[in-house]
Amino acid sequence: MSEALLYSFRRCPYAMRARLALRYSGVPVRIVEVSLKAKPAEMLALSPKGTVPVLNVDGQVIEESLEIMQWALAQNDPDNWLLQGDPAIFALIAENDQGFKYHLNRYKYAERYPEQPMEHYRAGGEVFLQKLEALLADRDYLMANHLTLADAALAPFVRQYAHVDRVWFAGTPYKRLQAWLERFMDSALFIAVMAKP
Repeated sequence: MSEALLYSFRRCPYAMRARLALRYSGVPVRIVEVSLKAKPAEMLALSPKGTVPVLNVDGQVIEESLEIMQWALAQNDPDNWLLQGDPAIFALIAENDQGFKYHLNRYKYAERYPEQPMEHYRAGGEVFLQKLEALLADRDYLMANHLTLADAALAPFVRQYAHVDRVWFAGTPYKRLQAWLERFMDSALFIAVMAKP
């Protein structure tokens, strides 16, 4: 296998989770930081939809972050992030990607959605935070006693939600979730994938 090529945008949560899995799996990858205002023609030729991340491995193009994560883990999963393919992981990620992300977008960009006040969108997202808080009741990570695909796939989105109003988030009763997020953001893995190119 030749070196994989990942088109990425540092702050995009989808690109973040792709980078996390690639780095964790130890797959050699060259990362091209994309300007969203001037997307490279080579990337658009591979993936006309024009969104990151896009992975090119020996001519195989993978355009969805979760598929990139799964591809990386199929190469190498030393700490059992997949938990033997536990379907509960994928159900939780689907809930994040389909439900939580909807509320997160409206909360973060409330001025674009004037139909409701920002607090309405924030409350919609809180339902998912409550679920995550409950999952952390007796362990440090969402699905196991160690980091898994679920943690890596969800943390970039929870981080984005927490950063809309950090003071509000710090004052919420989600203390286990706050600790989980802080542990994730302080991890060597996250710090490495967030290094400026």
